[in-house]
Amino acid sequence: MQCPTCQRMHTIKNGSISSGKPTWMGTACGRQFVVNPRRSRIPSDTITLVDRLLLEKISLAGIARATGVSPRWLQSYVNKKYATVPKTVAVSPKKKAD
Repeated sequence: MQCPTCQRMHTIKNGSISSGKPTWMGTACGRQFVVNPRRSRIPSDTITLVDRLLLEKISLAGIARATGVSPRWLQSYVNKKYATVPKTVAVSPKKKAD
């Protein structure tokens, strides 16, 4: 069994997930993983596409359908992005006409 993060073969069994599949842990890096997971990570090119579609003001349901991501993942991703946006607005004063 090979750890997907550190690519080392030294892993140990580390319990199981709710469906009963065993989880493993890389002893070098400490990452927990499941062999042959049912769901996979979202590729970086899909995340880039989601970012571009968000700028186009397309609904979240439409973005989820177009990209193939789950609506739940998309909502949590949008919430995380929104949390990083600064909440203050920088306004510079304009010169007044005499």
